[in-house]
Amino acid sequence: MIPTPPIPSQMPAPPWSSWEKWLQSPPGRYVLDWEQRCFDQIVADVFGFHAVQIGLPQINTLVENRMPLHAILIHSNDSLTNAARYNWHLIEGNPTELPFANESLDLIVLPHVLEFAADPHQILREVDRVLRPEGRLIISGFNPASLWGARQYLSRLIGNPYLPRDGQFISLIRIKDWLELLNFSLDRGHFGCYKFPLQGESVMGRMNFLEKMGNRWWPIFGAVFLVSAIKRQKGMRLIGPASLVRIPAIQQLTPAAERSNIQKHLKSSRTK
Repeated sequence: MIPTPPIPSQMPAPPWSSWEKWLQSPPGRYVLDWEQRCFDQIVADVFGFHAVQIGLPQINTLVENRMPLHAILIHSNDSLTNAARYNWHLIEGNPTELPFANESLDLIVLPHVLEFAADPHQILREVDRVLRPEGRLIISGFNPASLWGARQYLSRLIGNPYLPRDGQFISLIRIKDWLELLNFSLDRGHFGCYKFPLQGESVMGRMNFLEKMGNRWWPIFGAVFLVSAIKRQKGMRLIGPASLVRIPAIQQLTPAAERSNIQKHLKSSRTK
């Protein structure tokens, strides 16, 4: 994680230091637009009954999903105005203590939740508890190994961060390790947002050509990553000796003749 140096008391916080305010800035809208396209693509082929998004009501990650129940878990500090824009069930709670029964959900989306959490491990343990076997988990976050991450690290030293000040951005490699410990298998992943870390909307609009270049030449250095994982269930083990009676292969017959031949063989094997 990127260390957070103490904030000088005499230095006023920039307008993008707040997460919600930052999302309204040109780079914030740029990130939300990219993530919306990626979420739409991934959730479209995830099936089941219950899907939940945790946090970030500024974006509807489930809009292209066809499950009958969509819900969002929001914190008391989240904006209810943004959450009320979409047709989903609103649930107020804490991601470290999810108010759902064990193995009751088919899809959980964590958009930028882990990097702003005090205990991201506990959130993943709760997700593992409430997600069904073979259920899907989708996570998005900022990539520390990017130009945005480098600027964030350097700007913290002078008190002028580019990304929200209170985020502890986690590398994708570390998230993969956490998921593997919980017996999740990675399904797919994406990197994106290759524009330079600038603030002006007009100058960012002139850097659209960097998206194709980044996807081709430096794909793992995108400013944002999105990863999808499936909860696996440990395989079953056979207990006890296997049957010694083997049914031999039978030539192609009619169903009635085939059934008669099998019964005759089983009867003769029992009399031996």
